[in-house]
Amino acid sequence: MRVVGEGIEPGVYPIQEAIELADNQGLDLVEISPKAVPPVCKIIDYKKFLYEQKKKQKELKSKQVKVVVKEIRFGPNTDDHDFNFKLNHAKKFLADGSKVKAYVFFKGRTIVFKERGEILLLKFAQELVEIGLVEQMPKLEGKKMIMMIQPLKKK
Repeated sequence: MRVVGEGIEPGVYPIQEAIELADNQGLDLVEISPKAVPPVCKIIDYKKFLYEQKKKQKELKSKQVKVVVKEIRFGPNTDDHDFNFKLNHAKKFLADGSKVKAYVFFKGRTIVFKERGEILLLKFAQELVEIGLVEQMPKLEGKKMIMMIQPLKKK
């Protein structure tokens, strides 16, 4: 088997000799590439190797951005006061860095007011133009007209 590692001349050694080399240094013989011809092994401290792997995984996980989606629901006949109340909530959500999913829910026969729902969502997007960017224009999906807004990137 081919053996590599610090303080060792890389080369092909019999298995028993490779194990003795690792034991002499107080380290472990770890198989890295079993399908190679001959198989490749490395002499390292296995516990330290596992610790460093775990540390790298944790670091990568901490750098990931978690996307939070907040929902705001309207009816096709939403009043101005309710609209402003929900608009303030959306501003707060976007300021915190969350995406906003605004939708108009059509109940029963209110589905005939599709235009009213679309106008409401476009007005909502217009009010949020300084702090949010429309990711998805209003689209009717079943009984809901949905629009996605993402926060603007901070400089």
